[in-house]
Amino acid sequence: MTARIRTALTDLVGIEHPVVQTGMGWVAGPRLVAATADAGGLGILASATMTFAELEAAIAKTKAHTDKPFGVNIRADATDAPERIELLIREQVRVASFALAPKRELIARLKDAGVVVVPSIGAAKHAVKVASWGADAVIVQGGEGGGHTGPVATTLLLPSVLDAVDIPVVAAGGFFDGRGLAAALAYGAAGVAMGTRFLLTQESTVPDAVKREYLQRGLQDTVVSLKVDGMPHRVLNTELVDRLEHSGRWRGLAAAVSNATKFKSMTGMKWSTIVRDGLAMRKAKDLSWSQVVMAANTPMLLKAGLVEGNTQAGVLAAGQVTGVIEDLPTVRELIDRIVGDAAARINALAALRDGANAAPGS
Repeated sequence: MTARIRTALTDLVGIEHPVVQTGMGWVAGPRLVAATADAGGLGILASATMTFAELEAAIAKTKAHTDKPFGVNIRADATDAPERIELLIREQVRVASFALAPKRELIARLKDAGVVVVPSIGAAKHAVKVASWGADAVIVQGGEGGGHTGPVATTLLLPSVLDAVDIPVVAAGGFFDGRGLAAALAYGAAGVAMGTRFLLTQESTVPDAVKREYLQRGLQDTVVSLKVDGMPHRVLNTELVDRLEHSGRWRGLAAAVSNATKFKSMTGMKWSTIVRDGLAMRKAKDLSWSQVVMAANTPMLLKAGLVEGNTQAGVLAAGQVTGVIEDLPTVRELIDRIVGDAAARINALAALRDGANAAPGS
């Protein structure tokens, strides 16, 4: 029988295990999310790379494969964020997660409908803000994590956030096994969230050749680049990334404009919508115009690597844990293994405490 660890997160969401599969663009689709939910964790659909119609279809497909709670990640600065939120409410999706802090009124609308609101944050002050607005929990990602990340390590960021808020805190960035879950719980976290570890499972739709590329890498084979989209982005250090790192500013901007055109064609978005989204992004993240333009690189570069398997033309978001992951388990095997190992380690620590408290000679 699989071990059980009950926390504020499991009680809040109604899941069996305090393990979250993050909403990775092009990776976290219905197959992976449903498998995570069925294994007792919280799977989160990534909607930033989906049209509204695609999100509708993805939610329906996920519900067709599981009756367990799952979540959807939404870009809070997207022009159609209110419509997507209404979709989540209609479909009774359990969790709404956000990469950026959603507006106070969006949080209120979701909470009134019984949807659990879980923004991702990168600083204690941001956690305080969203908590004051009514967020139910937060995911805290340290610098070890893949994709957009900050400079502060999880081991420092996590306790600073735990000291600042009294809502459940989920730790992300550098987690991949039961030792990490046990350590996060010891800090006071309510669970862990993982991206790269779930990307490297059998249910992940990332091409097998790309998964092998991840498994062959070491701890020094990721890099935080500003040349992918103008913001700190942890990715595998491939030949393409190396070329981007040594390219001039204008080459990056030219590539971004080209990729924005491709993304427009793929999604059917109007230029006016792309411009409005860019304005919202610039305001929300305090970006320069060149960073806003370069952000258009992200969807297409990630799609080329993670969907099409073209590592020569795409980038591969990757946490530093890439260097210590060696296998491709099923999602259920992964979650059972993590929770079982964490429970064993917690019990071993309790035994140490009991031994220390034992009377002399007993």
